[in-house]
Order: sequence, then structure tokens, then C-alpha cells
Amino acid sequence: MSRDELAALQLTRLRELLKHAGEGSPFHRERLAKAGVKPADIDTLEDLRQLPFMSKDDFRLQYPLGMLCVGRRQLREMHMSSGSTGSPVVMAYTHADLDQWAECMARCYRMAGVLEEDSVQITPSFGLFNGGFGFYHGARKAGLFIIPTGAGNTPRQIKLMNDFQVRALMGVVSYGVRLIEVLQEQKSAIPSLKIGMFGAETFSDSMRERIENGLGIEAFDIYGMTETGGVGTTGMDCPLHNGIHVWEDQYVVEVVDPRTGQPVPDGETGEITFTSLTRQAIPVIRFRTGDLTRVLTRKACQCGRTHLRIDRVTGRVDD
Repeated sequence: MSRDELAALQLTRLRELLKHAGEGSPFHRERLAKAGVKPADIDTLEDLRQLPFMSKDDFRLQYPLGMLCVGRRQLREMHMSSGSTGSPVVMAYTHADLDQWAECMARCYRMAGVLEEDSVQITPSFGLFNGGFGFYHGARKAGLFIIPTGAGNTPRQIKLMNDFQVRALMGVVSYGVRLIEVLQEQKSAIPSLKIGMFGAETFSDSMRERIENGLGIEAFDIYGMTETGGVGTTGMDCPLHNGIHVWEDQYVVEVVDPRTGQPVPDGETGEITFTSLTRQAIPVIRFRTGDLTRVLTRKACQCGRTHLRIDRVTGRVDD
């Protein structure tokens, strides 16, 4: 899709989002009213800047479902953060939201070169944390053979990977390192393993090199968070590994100055914000993630994708 086509789709979906949020949620309706903005007032994507930011504090203050934009009967699943610094952040899903999550994750699998019927092992936990279920929903959409181990028991994880000839591994970054340690202790290897998709933690060049060399795989940096709908919802790097492709048909990206909230030029580091264009239950509008990154380019990638690319997350506003 060309950049012009992509921008036109974003604008249409942005207007639909604001109408949906304003009609479905008192929380969003009040915020739109205070800003004096109606969906019909949005003529360009830049008009999004008229709206206030959201943050984790909004999720915590509205716990558990104060920002819900649909009726409770439409909900099919929920996940949440740990709540280690206050009330947990809750994300609820309609059937359409689960489909959207699965679509984003299936794109990540395909972009990493995971093909239909490949065996994949999902090591993040299956529970309130979104990681395990996100990889699972996407793997079903992509037509993969799923080994849903969840977390822990690394010797068994290695045995299962070898028994079922697992080609792709899903996990948090630090678990890749743990696998290497146990393989070295066992003096063993996983010959079938070729691909790893890792997220949830900072993924430096040195860490990627360590995991790739230690496991003999190609490693991908996957991005997503509870507030945007879960792992993979906001994108991943392609095989060229020159930035994270953000699914712009699903999300509008802004990078802003953490102090002023004003947009920063492409190439300059700032705080990344997301507006979810297609989510139903709890969409976010200008959500300030706290993650520091920059837009690398809006030009088409050599892989053929036209979605913009951001740099890997290099830090946090609050850390």
C-alpha cells in the first residue's frame, strides 16, 4: 500500500474510532468534549494533535473497565499488567479485537519467515500476562503447529523442541540467554531451531548477537504492550533488521518531546505514542507509552513493506 493510500485509510479509521469512542464511553466522550473536537472536525491526521494524551494513569484510575466502549456482553477475553506500581492495567477484548491481535501477530510470524505448518514453541506464560496468548492467537491465524509450553522447566523445553523439530521460538529476551546457559550445561543443541521472536525487554545489538550465536538462529525484536492490545500489535523488525515496522493501518504513531508533548522531527528521539484505529473494547487515543525511540524512515523498506520504521526502544521516560 502506498503512503498516500495508507494515510487515507488511517484518516478514515481515525474518524470512525473517535465516533465509536465518543458514543461508547463516557470517559472518551468527556475528553473529546473538553477538547472541543468532533469526528467531523478531523480533516487531516495532524488534527489528532488537538486531542489530549492518555497514559497508564488513565487505565489505573478507570480500573477495571471504566474506559470500555462496548457492552460487557461483547467481551471475550482480558489480560492485564502486573500492577507493580499501582492498580493493574486491564485490556479487554471483543471477538473482533482478538481477530485484530491475531492478524498483527500472524504478520509478525510471516515477516520472520515462519511458514504454514511450521512448529513453534511459545514459552511466555499463558495467563493474565498477554505474551503467551498473543503468540498463540497469531500462530493459529498463521496456520502453525503450536507447542504451548508456557514458562519454566528449561530442560523440558529443550527436549520438546528437539522431539517436535521446533523451527521457531517465542519468548522474552532474557529467556533466550537462559536457554543458551542450559544448552551449554547439557553440551547439547537444537538443530531444527532457526528463528526466535523476542520481546518484553530491551533488546540491544549485543544481546541480539549473543542470542543468535548461542542458539544458532535469526532473532527478531517484537513490539507491543498491554495498552495497545498485546504482544506484536505494534510491529516487529523484518529480516533486514533495520528498524521495527509499525502496523500503520492499525495504529497512528507520534513521537513527542517527553517534556512538552510537542511532535519531534523524524530522526529525533522522543516518547512514542499510539492511537489504536481498529480496536473496539478499549481503544487508546494518543497513548503515551513512556518508551523512548525515534522514527527512522517513512520510505519503503527493501523488504517491500511501506509501514514506517522506528528504532528499537532505547529507554524509558521514567527510567
